[in-house]
Amino acid sequence: MILLRSLIFNVVFFAYHLVLVAALTTLLVFPRPWAQAATRLWTNGAAVLLRALLNLDFEVVGAPPKGACIIVSKHQSAWDTFFFYQLLDDPNYILKKELTRIPIWGWCALKCGAISVDRSGGGAALKQLVRDVDDRMAGGRQVIIFPEGTRTPPGERQEYQPGVAAIYARTDAPVVPVVLNSGLFWGRRSFRKSPGVITVQFLEPMPRGLKRRAFMSELENRMESATDALIAKTKTRFPYLKNGDNS
Repeated sequence: MILLRSLIFNVVFFAYHLVLVAALTTLLVFPRPWAQAATRLWTNGAAVLLRALLNLDFEVVGAPPKGACIIVSKHQSAWDTFFFYQLLDDPNYILKKELTRIPIWGWCALKCGAISVDRSGGGAALKQLVRDVDDRMAGGRQVIIFPEGTRTPPGERQEYQPGVAAIYARTDAPVVPVVLNSGLFWGRRSFRKSPGVITVQFLEPMPRGLKRRAFMSELENRMESATDALIAKTKTRFPYLKNGDNS
């Protein structure tokens, strides 16, 4: 039954995603808030599809911040790349440059306010990243960065990239770590999707004034320990997850 539900969802979701791209393409000549509103509406519809076709819902632990801030989030699933539209007022994702070069889709992402970062660009790319983040937060927006730079299955770890430290050093806005368990239900490059409840947990903002090394160590320790605890709790709550690996 799970495989059949997954098949139906994957087909419907692919078609539904094409609807979003088509809508955003028609909005390229209109102001950015129009594209953001369309994406939020699409995300609300995606939540309905997930509940109806997969019996997969989500819950939030902790309070999503308001106003300008940096969201430093774990990244386990494609789910993470759009569902912050349900949680934040004006989310702006940081994406690797290669994604923004995808015809049409990349243009739409940039129209919504996404920030392109060249991970091979060295110091110049980091400076441009900080400038772009400053620009978004000047408008009271929320900037989302995945510090590992790629989707990482539950139970695995990737080195945290230096961009998050460069941003932290230059901003007075809250830097809020976020952990989640989406990879247990919607794994990386996985056809199979499992029912259950994805949990998004907002941790306390990082303290100000830390040196780079201390900041990176504290951030990683907080996020990895909270993620481990959340994964363990989720597998106890949904025992069937222990018998299969969706990553």
